[in-house]
Amino acid sequence: MTIRVLLADDQEMVRMGFAMICGAEPDIEVVAQCGDGAAAIAAIRELRPDVSLLDIRMPRLDGLEVAKLAAGLTKVVIVTTFPDDEYVDRALDLGASGFLLKDSGPALLIAAVRAAASGDSLISPELTVSLLERRGRASAADPLVDALTPRELEVAQLVAQGLTNNEIADQLFLSLSTVKTHLANISTRWEARNRVEVAARVWRSGRA
Repeated sequence: MTIRVLLADDQEMVRMGFAMICGAEPDIEVVAQCGDGAAAIAAIRELRPDVSLLDIRMPRLDGLEVAKLAAGLTKVVIVTTFPDDEYVDRALDLGASGFLLKDSGPALLIAAVRAAASGDSLISPELTVSLLERRGRASAADPLVDALTPRELEVAQLVAQGLTNNEIADQLFLSLSTVKTHLANISTRWEARNRVEVAARVWRSGRA
């Protein structure tokens, strides 16, 4: 299946670079490039891309406002120069599927696109630890965490350690589909919108 991607950034060189990176992948197609937030939300509503890569600071509408307006229409990955804690928290609270720094490199950009398209999420590694610390560490026992099966708990703990689904599958000697099923079941019961919320809950319970 081809992943249809929209790019929104007010810097043309950045858009061109991302388009070249994404376009070189056989399973990714760039369907639109937008130079401001208003154009981005109009294109998202018209084209319904699978994934939208959004800068934060754009004319007319910023990336976070676009993410809010685009809820349910596309999976959003924020790609920005600014490693601001408030931006990260707001983006994830709005349901973003990823948050990357622009210097994260092509491999991580492609990984974030594929993760978002598959219902997963990816955060730049340098942001993950501070994010989880902000969202609470070992505050109290959590009956929902305690109610997990032993295997579900193992999966949730490895998510909290920052492992990808493939890495979890390898470590636990499970198929990738089994890991995804466990994570989907956990997310449904916890009403978690992404793996970061799963990780944060495990951290707060002291079970990470």
